[in-house]
Amino acid sequence: MLDTPAASCYIATGQLTGPLVHYAHPEAPLYITFYAHASFRLEADGLAVITDPYTPGPGGSGFDPINEPADLVIMSSTTDRFHSDPTHITGSPVIIDALALPLTGEEVNGVPIRPFPAMENLNHDFGRDPDANAMYLFTIGGLRFLHMGDIGNPIEPDQLDALRGQVDILLALAGGRATIALDALDDAIAAIGPRVIIPMHYYSSRGVLNILPVDDFLGRYPAAMITRVSTPHLELTPATLPATTQIYLLEQSR
Repeated sequence: MLDTPAASCYIATGQLTGPLVHYAHPEAPLYITFYAHASFRLEADGLAVITDPYTPGPGGSGFDPINEPADLVIMSSTTDRFHSDPTHITGSPVIIDALALPLTGEEVNGVPIRPFPAMENLNHDFGRDPDANAMYLFTIGGLRFLHMGDIGNPIEPDQLDALRGQVDILLALAGGRATIALDALDDAIAAIGPRVIIPMHYYSSRGVLNILPVDDFLGRYPAAMITRVSTPHLELTPATLPATTQIYLLEQSR
């Protein structure tokens, strides 16, 4: 269990009862940076959000520290060193454990967040019982993101129903093995219908996990759907979303 500093505890400000909506200037871009593994920086409307920060260094994930500030950090659990270590994020961010949110969602710092509880792979030998985690749907810069957390099994049908047509950008687990199988990921993508897919959580020579390389996932889709972005950065607005699903592969920055 990660001990979260008291100054950066979980805070929630108002329960959501309707669809996730976040109003933003229609021409203001959202800036996406891929750090490593399942960790991204999303910046829009003067707000910076970081997802699933890993434990850095050779005793943890193997990846370099983030060492950048954020206003809000969202984690899929608090028990996984690859997804829940905010200690190398600077500033005084609000730390959110998605599993602690009500199923209807909460708005935190102007960002609506809705969790979708999940489990690690129930058939994988972790040497321990599989842990709970959460996918989380949130909106920033007028764009709806689904971060897949560390889900290890097919997404439940009722969750797919709730997510269908509600996701602009899917941060997709692409490394198989202990996480969702690629066949089940394909099924989820077809059901949800995101406009953009950004792969994450795949093999990296800088990391320590023996998981699938991203090309195993990319090879399942036509080349015309795939853009290999030559940097860790991507800018999007609601107006620049592709008309049909596209995959953007970002370079790892950590």
